[in-house]
Amino acid sequence: MDAAEALTLLMSPQGRIDPYPTYEQLRAHGPVVQAMPGLYVVTGYPEVDELLRDPRLGVLDDERRDQVWPNWRASPAVSSIARSMLRTNPPDHSRMRRLASGAFSPRRVAGMRDVVHAQAVELLDAMVARASDGEPVDVLADFAYPLPVGVICALLGVPAADRPMFRRWAGDMTGVLEPEITPEELAVADAGAAELRDYFVELVVDRRRAPADDLTTALVQVHDADGDRLTGAELLANLVLLLVAGFETTTNLLGNGLVVLLGHPEAAAALRADPDLAPAYVEELLRFDSPVQLTTRISTAPVRCGGVDLPAGSTALLLLGAANRDPRRFADPQRFDPTRGQAHPLSFGAGPHYCLGAGLARLEAQLAFPMLLRRLPELALAGTPRHRTRLTLRGYESLPVTLGTPAVVDQGTPAGVRPSTP
Repeated sequence: MDAAEALTLLMSPQGRIDPYPTYEQLRAHGPVVQAMPGLYVVTGYPEVDELLRDPRLGVLDDERRDQVWPNWRASPAVSSIARSMLRTNPPDHSRMRRLASGAFSPRRVAGMRDVVHAQAVELLDAMVARASDGEPVDVLADFAYPLPVGVICALLGVPAADRPMFRRWAGDMTGVLEPEITPEELAVADAGAAELRDYFVELVVDRRRAPADDLTTALVQVHDADGDRLTGAELLANLVLLLVAGFETTTNLLGNGLVVLLGHPEAAAALRADPDLAPAYVEELLRFDSPVQLTTRISTAPVRCGGVDLPAGSTALLLLGAANRDPRRFADPQRFDPTRGQAHPLSFGAGPHYCLGAGLARLEAQLAFPMLLRRLPELALAGTPRHRTRLTLRGYESLPVTLGTPAVVDQGTPAGVRPSTP
């Protein structure tokens, strides 16, 4: 199978559901391979890492976007993403990221532990009560979705009563992040983006009238104090981005990771017995089945990487999920091994566009996995889970489980967090 054929397979529904065999087909052609004129596919860990950090590569700008998608400004989904920090280059990207970064500083993230823990306990209690008759429950709908939604909404200042709407809106909108999208899928994404944008227009009005201690208020005040620092379009686009990115990737991390743990009962038992292992487990889960599988970059100057020359204007398809299984970087990469040490997966990217909320996503997973395993020692899959036919954001459509008999555990202290002594 040549590189073009492998790439076609990767973009097919079959390839999206299980991309890992196709990654190896592509890897056989080298860590960097030209799949078609102007398009290079990168599977190697050091090569992906290098290109993510190289200032000669950036994301798609408006001029290039006009060439490949002339009507993109008429799409609420595409235009929202395009005006956010996710799809802008310096200096605009640097300016927007700096304005939002305070909410995700290590100190602020650490201060969210109690919030994350309290929400997880509440959701777990509700899920146990819902399954009291022994019937299966959907751990995605009951836990893996509402936990990160609740956390990011708390940061943004979204009222708790409004949060259930965001799962559908954001889930619909994320289709626009895929490397290929049909007109029907774009229509769904546009509808979700329009509803999200309308919601945030009203929230911005509310925060101008009644400021609060939240990220929405902070960004509104930055915009109102100096519109050159954050335009109205950028304000709305980044609010939408923070909500979507703030829970979609974490939901996938929780769902993908739980399936892996349930398939490795000895590893799950070790984490259940010692929650302090959670950071190492989360890094290996991120590596083994990344919630974000790919990203793209455009070269603004000639670049040589992995022994291959990329001319200026080339598109590099950076397969994060493949890089995380590069045998040159990870011994026996197809094996889940939470004891392998510092994995440093590329699941959250690298360089200037490194995921702003990576620390918060890690915190949520480090608290959630031990809590689930300790409270539900008999937790088991109820049938074969089915992935969504998405590649960029890899996750399950639903995740039915049986809970068995819950254990009686002390949920007063976040798992993996030792109480301080006087």
